[in-house]
Amino acid sequence: MPEKKESREVPQLRLRRDSIQPEALQLVPEAMARRYNVIPLVVKGKVLRVAMANPSDIFALEALEAKCQMRIAPEAASAEEIQEAIDLSYQSSEKIREQIASISLPGESETTIEEITSDSVADAPIARALTVIIDGAIKARASDIHIQPEEDNLRVRYRIDGTLQDTLSLPVATSIPIISRLKILAKMNIADRQRPQDGQLSVKPKDRQEIDIRVATIPIVNGEMAALRILDKSKALMTLPQLGFLPESLTKYQEMLKVPYGMILVTGPTGAGKTTTLYASLNTLDRKGRNIITIEDPVEYRFKNINQIQVNPRAGLTFASGLRSILRLDPDVLLVGEMRDGETAGIAIQSALTGHMVLSTIHANDAVGVVSRLLDLGIEPFLIASALIGVVAQRMGRRICHECAQMVNIPPLEQAAYTKEISEERNEFLVGQGCRSCSNTGYQGRIGFYEILHISDQIRTMLLNDANASELRTEAIKEGMIPLIKDGMLKVKANITTPAEVLRNAYAVD
Repeated sequence: MPEKKESREVPQLRLRRDSIQPEALQLVPEAMARRYNVIPLVVKGKVLRVAMANPSDIFALEALEAKCQMRIAPEAASAEEIQEAIDLSYQSSEKIREQIASISLPGESETTIEEITSDSVADAPIARALTVIIDGAIKARASDIHIQPEEDNLRVRYRIDGTLQDTLSLPVATSIPIISRLKILAKMNIADRQRPQDGQLSVKPKDRQEIDIRVATIPIVNGEMAALRILDKSKALMTLPQLGFLPESLTKYQEMLKVPYGMILVTGPTGAGKTTTLYASLNTLDRKGRNIITIEDPVEYRFKNINQIQVNPRAGLTFASGLRSILRLDPDVLLVGEMRDGETAGIAIQSALTGHMVLSTIHANDAVGVVSRLLDLGIEPFLIASALIGVVAQRMGRRICHECAQMVNIPPLEQAAYTKEISEERNEFLVGQGCRSCSNTGYQGRIGFYEILHISDQIRTMLLNDANASELRTEAIKEGMIPLIKDGMLKVKANITTPAEVLRNAYAVD
């Protein structure tokens, strides 16, 4: 048995750069790996090398030796990297297919559908198949699951790092039973297949905190499609430095958050991470000395010491009416999920002018475009100049998978885009080649690209003088604003992402 001294002397390693042998994985069951927070790495003779969060855990080492009948050579690694390695190594789309294939799925019949709609059949084949699909998505770090019936099969896709990936193809006969089972879990009307529906369910994976899943269904030509949004609460606890701000951009944004009252807006397309940025911003604010109230549609994540309100149009609770009511509750900080109309924008502007900090999202192409959007909503220029502290425009791009990354030549168009922004000529860049860890995409994880517009005195003066968007943008860049595409290319220079990914998600504004 290894001694404590031996395990403590092992230097900490980076798991993503370490090869994990399939033979080693077969020696340690997934349940044991999760219990002791250990990942097997390599088998050499009668020695199994493992990475552990606590190499001094004698009980874990003894259990591993007894199970594997080998000498254990422990190495230290961070608990987070071990957890990620377990998720990636023990679960793959191939394993999901094997598990689904082992389940005897029924054909489509009225009897089967009636059985599936009963809550007493939690162990039915369809119920187990749905559990496997959801568990696989969580382990694959998917943000969404798409279950889509087609003419000859039921297509299941995971959205991983912002990109949909085909995962499973099931018999078309399983479509109605699986959607029906999903509706039961999400407390939806299983008899209504003609109208869109929304619901929510919660799952408790092994060794993880409870995860909420938002479910939406809609009838399509081949049946009913379902989209599941996975709301992993751990992602809501991200801090601003974890989002990917450049140091100077982070400093500028943190200074904006220190202003006692006014409005900060975040803009970007759907899926750009706007809500994550707002939640990370709230996490930096004092919750004990301030009354923080949010109004959202929907409330995706729940926080302690923050009052969160769910929009309910049927009950007359909209963003505008809710915002009016909130102002009578003595708030210090308001988070408005989205400015969709002039009424909501007008009330939010007035709130910012009367001593409240207002955070919200709005749809525009870039940071300066937010000013034009507010004008379109009927907000006067002098109100914008007085209330607006700053704007954050953002996109999300994928990170390079460093397990399979290599320096390679890239197309001339991508080289030219990089050279234009960074003023540096290169033809070789770090690019992921595809491996098991990244599902052969070459990318793993995501990072934000940011453009931060601070409303300076000069820009306020220009707003009052009816300056156009081009003039405002020129002045903002002169004052230090880093455009979206340049922010992305700076992250290419730091070997975080690729020029192709920056061009896919951000673009230059002339």
